[in-house]
Amino acid sequence: MSAPLAYITGASSGIGLALAERFLRAGYRLALVARRANDMTAWAHAQGLDAGRCMVYAADVRDIDSIAGAGRRCLLTQGLPDVVIANAGISEGFDTAEFEDLAVLRDILETNLIGLAATFQPFLHPLRERRTGTLVGIASVAGVRGLPGHGAYCSSKAGVISYCESLRGECRPFGLKVVTISPGFIDTPLTRRNRYPMPFLMPPQAFADSAFRAIERGASHRVIPWQMGLVAKLLKVLPDALFDRAFQGRGRKHRRGE
Repeated sequence: MSAPLAYITGASSGIGLALAERFLRAGYRLALVARRANDMTAWAHAQGLDAGRCMVYAADVRDIDSIAGAGRRCLLTQGLPDVVIANAGISEGFDTAEFEDLAVLRDILETNLIGLAATFQPFLHPLRERRTGTLVGIASVAGVRGLPGHGAYCSSKAGVISYCESLRGECRPFGLKVVTISPGFIDTPLTRRNRYPMPFLMPPQAFADSAFRAIERGASHRVIPWQMGLVAKLLKVLPDALFDRAFQGRGRKHRRGE
């Protein structure tokens, strides 16, 4: 129980699973949250992890009561985490002209942004009292500029970046760190169906190594891989006319049902 504790949502695959493996190698105990709790429990057993090293909490990040409840169960069973990583997220193509896509926008915002805040909420008061700890929001380089066909996902991740920036200022007087991680293209089930080029595609294990270092150092905002960080800086300053021309007609993710 003396080992530090990492609490990670969306831990059943992709970035979340890679982060769980990386923190485990660093000697952390794990609190893993996923809808597919059975898959996570099977993974923990395969790693030979008992309840002292890893516990799994079933929760739906879109349901505020569910995800906040998972945090409260963690506090009761494992104690207060040292690192809380709000990683769970979804991405789908979006077309405002299609009425049914408004539900997609709602689902993505509820999952990627509201769910992130609900993940942090149960821990804020006890972390402020303890005056140590790190909150980590997984955003995306897609939050830097709005990409055609990706309005729902881009707006949700832009919201994550701004929200975490606000939270960082709120938590600073209490000695807490808030770290924003913006992945570029990571080779996960979320990206493999993309219908457009993915420059600097990165294996999830390599991403987790870089993210772990950024979290340990308390970086305010880190784009991973670093090459996409340079791209993000360029996109921020690119004039609208050039940006619009460059991304006109760019492929988008599949819309729901496609």
